[in-house]
Amino acid sequence: MDLISLLGYFAGTLTTLAFLPQLLKVIKTRSTKDISLLMFIVITIGIFLWLIYGLLIASPPIIIANLVTLAIASMILFFKLKYK
Repeated sequence: MDLISLLGYFAGTLTTLAFLPQLLKVIKTRSTKDISLLMFIVITIGIFLWLIYGLLIASPPIIIANLVTLAIASMILFFKLKYK
């Protein structure tokens, strides 16, 4: 694995992990009142577009990171709409 791919995997891991505390808090408290619906709609769309971009350029670090992040962000968005 080259240095650029390693950097991509590391960056993707960190940005993906950044969403986990929020998801765990939402699941634990069943509260999403402090989460901006518009922000999570926009970020989820952006993550989806990054995933498409990664697929188009066949970049595993971008694909994997954004696939996992999309799943986490989508769950938060789902709970935001469910607990509204």
